[in-house]
Amino acid sequence: MKNVLNILIIFMLVLLFFNLFWWNNSTPKTWLDISFAPNNYTVPASVKIKVSNYTDQKINLNACTNLEIRKNWEKMSFDENFCKNYENFEVDKKTVWEISFQDQYEKFKETWKYSLEVNLSDGKKFTSDMTIGNKWTISKLFTYAIYAPIYNLFIWLISIFQGSFGWAIISVTIIIRLALIWPQHRTMLSQKKLQALQPKIKKIQDENKWNQQVIWIKIMELYKKEKVNPFGSCGFLFIQIPILLVLYNVILSIKDHSNTYYLYWALNQFDISSINFNFFDLNLLQNWWTQWLILAIAVWLIQFIQIKLSLPKIEKPKKEWIVLEKKSWKDGYNQMMPDPEIMNKFMLYVLPVMIWFTTYAFFAGLGVYWWISTLFMLFQQLIVNKILNKSS
Repeated sequence: MKNVLNILIIFMLVLLFFNLFWWNNSTPKTWLDISFAPNNYTVPASVKIKVSNYTDQKINLNACTNLEIRKNWEKMSFDENFCKNYENFEVDKKTVWEISFQDQYEKFKETWKYSLEVNLSDGKKFTSDMTIGNKWTISKLFTYAIYAPIYNLFIWLISIFQGSFGWAIISVTIIIRLALIWPQHRTMLSQKKLQALQPKIKKIQDENKWNQQVIWIKIMELYKKEKVNPFGSCGFLFIQIPILLVLYNVILSIKDHSNTYYLYWALNQFDISSINFNFFDLNLLQNWWTQWLILAIAVWLIQFIQIKLSLPKIEKPKKEWIVLEKKSWKDGYNQMMPDPEIMNKFMLYVLPVMIWFTTYAFFAGLGVYWWISTLFMLFQQLIVNKILNKSS
């Protein structure tokens, strides 16, 4: 287990090194490319054209004159405001930029194959194709059963809080936590009881070192006797995963005009441009140093305290019981079950660091959700601990 932790730490350090140094010191590129990115979309489509300028000169484009998008061989026309926004689109040297057609999503509502032709003033020409198709059945169910309700909930709360995206995130987090309060409560109780049984499990392992089957049978009997479900947290985890994925996508694409395709009739007049993404001087869709100093550290601290409260209190042995001799098993006995002490240390020290790194790596809006969610769990953990202390 210690080797696994060492490998995990080394992997995280290597990944951080590559992100910080390797990409910046990579070999310079000297090429230009203008194409759809990506080349496959589903309805509703927020089409983007990627301009990769790795030359030594700036590139000037006009989205409505230099770029031609054709559907069924017919040239498409776009709104006057869109053409003005990209009338003199400048891409600096050694940079990559995108031309977004998200506010023109209604032009791309038909499933078809689209083609792009770019003609620059110096005679260079670029062509690209992309396809817009329908969602698969599972994707449709996921979108309309989970994504659309949460997205409309966000928009409704944003309208209530006069455009504040930050208060909408906090409100959605509290609503989701209240909806999951009972399964989360059962999970915390199960985890706490399971951790309290670790000394008894350790005793069973020591008494039956040479018979793994007997160990498993006795541990299962112990679980049954103490009325503890070792897989009690798995169900709640499966509930949380799709919710986290949806929240991530909703927060990330909240200003995408194509999302208006999913708005309910009572909210179809909502103006996405009215959303305020600044929350106490923090841009919720970006990742700046303030997030690293304040938000990420706050999430790490709350997560550390919550995990600390969830772990059992281990009483230190008296001095007369301290064993100074380290035993080694010459016959190659290998304990298949992980050491509970090492697992607890991993949860207490490594897991909060991983959460901190995730908060730092992603945009601030996700960090706000994580902080409020963990704070909610912290108070819930205090209640669980109080209940178990009374029952014991």
